[in-house]
Amino acid sequence: QVQLVESGGGLVQAGGSLRLSCAASGRIFSNYAMGWFRQAPGKEREFVAAVTRSGGSTWNADSVKGRFTISRDNAKNTVYLEMNSLKPEDTAVYYCAGTTFGPLLTSTPTRYQYWGQGTQVTVSS
Repeated sequence: QVQLVESGGGLVQAGGSLRLSCAASGRIFSNYAMGWFRQAPGKEREFVAAVTRSGGSTWNADSVKGRFTISRDNAKNTVYLEMNSLKPEDTAVYYCAGTTFGPLLTSTPTRYQYWGQGTQVTVSS
């Protein structure tokens, strides 16, 4: 089992920045590709970004390209999501997730076996 705990969410004005963190425990962190997803009220869970086991490759959803950056520190068992130029439509609960799927990155939520509890991000206009 892998336990994932997100932190760093909060309330921010449009145009602002936040950095989300997701700390992992339980298994060898570098065995898992990691992803960030988000879910707004009344909407389906949406892929945001993913990073390979080594951190060498990333994939961002079109909606966040140029604004969000995913990264990981395997020595600290942590994955990050740096969010800049935030928009009100970025408001959602953000979840980190881990998967053994690979080697290609995946945006499909059902391919991720482990999920955190989520952290709320609210962007005011």
